[in-house]
Amino acid sequence: MKTRRIGALIGATTLALALGACGSSDDGTASGGSSGSAADGDSIKIGIKFDQPGLGLFDAGKYSGFDVDVANYVAKELGKTNVTFIQSPSKQREDLIATGQVDLIFATYSITDERKQKVSFAGPYFVAGQDLLVATDSDITGPEGLDGKKLCSVTSSTSAQKVKDSYPGVQLQNFDTYSKCLDLVVNGQLDALTTDNTILAGYAAQPAYKGKLKVVGKTFSEERYGVGLKKGDVALCEKVNTALKKMVDSGEWQKAVDANFGPAGFKVDTATNPPKTDACS
Repeated sequence: MKTRRIGALIGATTLALALGACGSSDDGTASGGSSGSAADGDSIKIGIKFDQPGLGLFDAGKYSGFDVDVANYVAKELGKTNVTFIQSPSKQREDLIATGQVDLIFATYSITDERKQKVSFAGPYFVAGQDLLVATDSDITGPEGLDGKKLCSVTSSTSAQKVKDSYPGVQLQNFDTYSKCLDLVVNGQLDALTTDNTILAGYAAQPAYKGKLKVVGKTFSEERYGVGLKKGDVALCEKVNTALKKMVDSGEWQKAVDANFGPAGFKVDTATNPPKTDACS
């Protein structure tokens, strides 16, 4: 099986913890690996996003991003040398875990009480917050400045609707993906895009938008990214938490933060990061 090193986004230095990843099919979906559970052998199937720069990205045959780096570190600590990455869109994450198509999910997966009814979570390994992405010359400094402005809203996303509920004067413009909003914000056809600040930082750091877009830096929610796993698997949860703690204590967590978020000038909230892991249940 062909192996490759997992590179950090925007030319950042590859973390020493990177593991060999499996080859991919023509449609960008990871292939290969074992069909066994995370407890079996040296293989593990990990769900990530494939379209979030700085977090989980599959591009030109390579996987990169903060979620990828954390996933690889945890896999190594679990004794897994054969990692298969599986594309995990938000609406499919619970099903992927329940059906055994993935063993773990690292995909900007916020821990919520509703989701805990279907899956268990290790972590959190990062605390993000909802923010705004605007043009660099914009005078918008927070959601209160959006009255009468055009805000990108992605179908089935709650982020923009949360702003609309608090600031009724906002004009929501609906698209099917966040990436379709970027040029419109740069060109002034839209005033802002909203979702997690980590995701926004990744977009701002892309070469096509660097210097043209900025994250406002005024969060108005708390999103605790957890590691999704099969409900009730306390043993695996505890092993993942042990690995996450080691990553923080060793300094590798901070290296991953700097490599993936630094190019966008994104400042991590040190009041909430790195977070302490929750007890497994």
